[in-house]
Amino acid sequence: MSKARHPFRRRVRPGVDAMPEVEISELDGIRSLHLGSETIQSSMNLEDPTDLVLSYSRAMMGFLLFNDSPQHILQIGLGGGSLARYIDFYLRDTKSVAIDINPQVIAVARAFFELPEEGDRFEIVEADGAEYVRIFNGSTDAILVDGFDGLQIVDALTTEEFFEDCRRALSPDGVFVTNWWSGDKRYHQFLERLCNVFEGRVLELPSASHGNVAVLAFRETPETIAWDELEKIALEREDRFGLEFVDFIERLRLTNQSSGGKLLL
Repeated sequence: MSKARHPFRRRVRPGVDAMPEVEISELDGIRSLHLGSETIQSSMNLEDPTDLVLSYSRAMMGFLLFNDSPQHILQIGLGGGSLARYIDFYLRDTKSVAIDINPQVIAVARAFFELPEEGDRFEIVEADGAEYVRIFNGSTDAILVDGFDGLQIVDALTTEEFFEDCRRALSPDGVFVTNWWSGDKRYHQFLERLCNVFEGRVLELPSASHGNVAVLAFRETPETIAWDELEKIALEREDRFGLEFVDFIERLRLTNQSSGGKLLL
């Protein structure tokens, strides 16, 4: 979710079972999804659907600095499918599963947001992500969590129990990535819980705008944490993945502890 505001909205259909109603809007060639408020949950460039329009979604894919060839990615929160489209286009050997608890979100994403073809490489599951993650045991390489209810982060996706389930689900080189809003008064409480579960192996990567932060937590310490090596990797992967990895490095420097030329994890 991005905290940016969008001026034009259209209701798709009424909410069901107390879930926020789903709306879509379009402005200047950008189609956006909303959940019961003006806040943008997801956006798609109609001319280039694989482009990650919102800066927070770009920051979430910053984990590719540390693992550029994940075999399996679990997404909790489908939204308008921005990450699904990106993964399908740039990570051709990756199996991606997107979980969403809201059937309206799934229906609207399928109808209006040009999702990848569902099959061997991409699957959508209607389920509670906090429960679904428990079926994995050391078998997913990345967990991408973007779970907002239109007003705030979903509580069930911020508990130590959930973080423990996610750590258990990750492969040895796996990374957990979540999108949080730095202005949330509970932000540091969430961060402390995550650090407790992942034994401090946590990085904060602020998005370029709107106060969103991609928070990365590693099951084990990554092999590459020296700044000079990360800078080389960033240069090599910018063109390959179409993301501003060099800028990501600078943001990581500003927001995370480092010593002796490397990140402290």
